[in-house]
Amino acid sequence: MNLWNIFNPSQKGAFTLSFIVCALVSTSIEAKVALLDRVAAIVNDDIVLQSELNQRTVSVYSSIQKSGTQPPAEDILKKQVLERLISERLQLNIGFNAGVRIADQEIDQTISRLAADNNLSVQDYIAQVHASGSTMTALRQDIANEMIMAQVQQGSVMRGIHISDQELNNFLNSQEGKLMTSPEIKLGQILISVSSAATTSEINDAQKKLDSISEKINQGDDFKQLAIVNSDDQSALEGGNLGWRKQAQLPSLFTEALKGLKPGEVTKSIRSGAGFHLLKLYERRGGEKNLIEQHFARHILLKPNQVRDKAETVKFLADLRKKILAGNDFFALAKQHSEDPGSALKGGDLGWSTPGLFVPEFEQTMSSIALNEISEPFQSQFGWHILQVTERRMQDFSDDILRNRADNLLRQRKYSEELQVWLQKIRDEAYVEIKEI
Repeated sequence: MNLWNIFNPSQKGAFTLSFIVCALVSTSIEAKVALLDRVAAIVNDDIVLQSELNQRTVSVYSSIQKSGTQPPAEDILKKQVLERLISERLQLNIGFNAGVRIADQEIDQTISRLAADNNLSVQDYIAQVHASGSTMTALRQDIANEMIMAQVQQGSVMRGIHISDQELNNFLNSQEGKLMTSPEIKLGQILISVSSAATTSEINDAQKKLDSISEKINQGDDFKQLAIVNSDDQSALEGGNLGWRKQAQLPSLFTEALKGLKPGEVTKSIRSGAGFHLLKLYERRGGEKNLIEQHFARHILLKPNQVRDKAETVKFLADLRKKILAGNDFFALAKQHSEDPGSALKGGDLGWSTPGLFVPEFEQTMSSIALNEISEPFQSQFGWHILQVTERRMQDFSDDILRNRADNLLRQRKYSEELQVWLQKIRDEAYVEIKEI
């Protein structure tokens, strides 16, 4: 493992947990759904059960109602939900075959964040989950699935994305590159997907469908409702909500279409490799300069192995911490014992950090400990650490920080462009047989 191995995987793409919370809400819908244990769809060597489809439909229906949007007819909603489940099956199976597994501690940390996001203690959040009619087992499985799919998406799409120095320099020298602190944009999207193997007739039909949707929007129909019913994007069941996006992170096609658009307005049809899009601009915000708190940190990493189990690893780190507190040299101990080859030879030195550079456990510890304090042993997905912050500063964008941000933005832009294409590709290549639902 080198220094890059402890960088935050979310920097290579992000994932959201809002759907998990929605999926846990158990409510009945007036359309009487019978939970039947029969096959709704065959997906390669896997299946989607009718009972699973019905249960997810109920949860999504309830979520749509609570958002203030009128849910579509049950058959239309079920079709959208089934496509979501098929996509999930394909991604989860890719993850399983690739050996992607989510540690219990990662799930525990996510539950803690979900509780905090809802201004609840973990105990109160668990009680709320049970009161909703769900179980912690179901919640933990949903979280694990979301995290597996996020890793699969990152690994399958991001690994093919490369940013050359010339490309980075061109971006930084462009007008767009000079607007790194430009406002964030809150967007909604409707996508009518087009397969890479689509015929001219199928492409024309997709264009006509989007034109029809655009006309309905112009006549006053609700964008979110139309997205739920028609959109092929992963955001469809959330009313097409893409959330807040940095303008420089958007595909160039989107950036161009949004020029001059006012909040509440919708773009004209946009053609991309994934199909035809409509974007709705909800809000703009920000654009001012922000000072960034940076930490100069060093750490010692140890990983449990066949000789030294978890308890022994933690104890060994705790003993190293005591030695440092007693006056032993951090640099020398890190060089001798740390199992992070990217920093061990430098005495554990990680240099100056910027927010989002490291995994959440690392950043939380860096932000919470006092200057020059040695942290207690803590765990990340890469092993067990002790950490010391030797300096802190508030820094405006330096050249190095700017290049890092620009590189991330360019990767996110390419990622946004390629993700939907990849999702459509694995769907096209899969054997899917949909039963009567």
